[in-house]
Amino acid sequence: MALPRLQPVTLDGEIVRLEPLAVRHAEDLARVGLHPELWRLQPEPVDTPDDMRRYVDRALAGQRDGACLPFAIVRQDSGQVIGATRYMDIALAHKRLEIGATWLTPSSQRSGANTEAKFLLLQHAFETIGIIRVVFKTELGNAQSRQAILRIGGVEEGVFRKHLIAQSGRARDMVYFAILDEDWPSVKARLLARLRRPA
Repeated sequence: MALPRLQPVTLDGEIVRLEPLAVRHAEDLARVGLHPELWRLQPEPVDTPDDMRRYVDRALAGQRDGACLPFAIVRQDSGQVIGATRYMDIALAHKRLEIGATWLTPSSQRSGANTEAKFLLLQHAFETIGIIRVVFKTELGNAQSRQAILRIGGVEEGVFRKHLIAQSGRARDMVYFAILDEDWPSVKARLLARLRRPA
């Protein structure tokens, strides 16, 4: 018997809206997302509009295969696409998934957009889908991402050495974090308090 797949859904917050990623987002993502620093520690570079179209195409192929559920991150006030994120490594039989492949334009970082996007994804995972374990991972050398995951309540679980190979052939040491269903009430309260702080 085939397990059910996650279905595309729009998640609305005050700052951002997470829309199901679509081919139509590729041009907007390319317009705002070709900063080299965004992709420096990613497994493959996204340097051109064609690279961004391929990035979107691969995400949508993963969605068709049931491997991921990608979203465009859109500002509520302007309707501008400012980044992307996704559920990935989805294992519904084990009530587990990963939140990853998240990037935001430099001007949207530290604006509350990432915090709210993570809140929306976590809330949907725990309260609607019934997930019991949400995983985050980042490269060992990505201090900014590690701090962001810790700030939202991720618990560091360890380093997987030479766990992934980048397109360049470079071995990547990955740090794993998780939030469990029993952690969610305190994580939720922390995130809501952060989101309610005056800008």
